[in-house]
Amino acid sequence: MSCLQVLLAIIFPPLAVVDRGCGSVLIVFLLTLCGWIPGVIGALIILNKNE
Repeated sequence: MSCLQVLLAIIFPPLAVVDRGCGSVLIVFLLTLCGWIPGVIGALIILNKNE
């Protein structure tokens, strides 16, 4: 998880997880629509997973 990805996760969460696949972007986008905080938390959790 790079500093740029963390910054993107805070500013615009779906853009931060675009390299993780379409499903991750969709989940984070829906969470962001529900509220900014759930989107940020979802993006940070997805970015923190090891592949």
